[in-house]
Amino acid sequence: MRKLLVIGIGAGNPDHMTVQAISGLNQADVLFIPDKGQKKNDLAELRRHICDRFVTNPKSRRVEFDVPVRDLPVEDGLAPSYRSTVDDWHEAIAAIYEGLIRDEIAGDGCGAFLIWGDPSLYDSALRILERVRLRGNVAFELEVIPGITAVQALAASHKMALNRIGDSVLITTGRRLTEEGMPDNAGSAVVLLDGKCAFNTLDDKDVVIHWGAYLGTPDEILISGRLGDIGAEIERTREEARRKKGWIMDTYLLRKPE
Repeated sequence: MRKLLVIGIGAGNPDHMTVQAISGLNQADVLFIPDKGQKKNDLAELRRHICDRFVTNPKSRRVEFDVPVRDLPVEDGLAPSYRSTVDDWHEAIAAIYEGLIRDEIAGDGCGAFLIWGDPSLYDSALRILERVRLRGNVAFELEVIPGITAVQALAASHKMALNRIGDSVLITTGRRLTEEGMPDNAGSAVVLLDGKCAFNTLDDKDVVIHWGAYLGTPDEILISGRLGDIGAEIERTREEARRKKGWIMDTYLLRKPE
């Protein structure tokens, strides 16, 4: 039976690669490299660099594939919703994954998907592969290899612990932060997938924010302080960086005042 490895490659620094991840890369006959277009070529290039640096298996080969662009929802009650656009997008990627597994991996071979960060935290590869499995057209065994997440990289770069003593931490999204605000049951909240600087919607400007972009890379940017003092600076810095590179990956931790 075909075997698939879903390998977490860390938040952007090749040194984030674990021994288990490197072993997985060298176990695979085929390494799948997603291509999200010219604007995000850096993301594919990092994967290529990791393969160049760590893969020693002479029989290994790379297969690059295009990732379709997700349609943007229009929240007017008539156009497709956020969840429906994501569902359609995942279905399109599942069809691509199925073709890659069927056509590129031998019946007893091994392939690997290189996943930014960790496959278990706000990444959809495992859900998409479950769609492929449920289609029933191609069978495979699955192994997941964890990686360093942006959450860990953020805490390390800011030289801080994610939690305060006896306190809880919530991991959420920019969309939910806008809808729900700072959680009542957690003193700290890590926010991912925020393209609209949702922290600026918070009423409490005494909240402390620790923000980071391009974590672990030479382009890393870090800003921290009281939200009321630096919220506008983060938004301006973020937009300038996005325009310069054509893309941005960032996250941040919000903490209620002591």
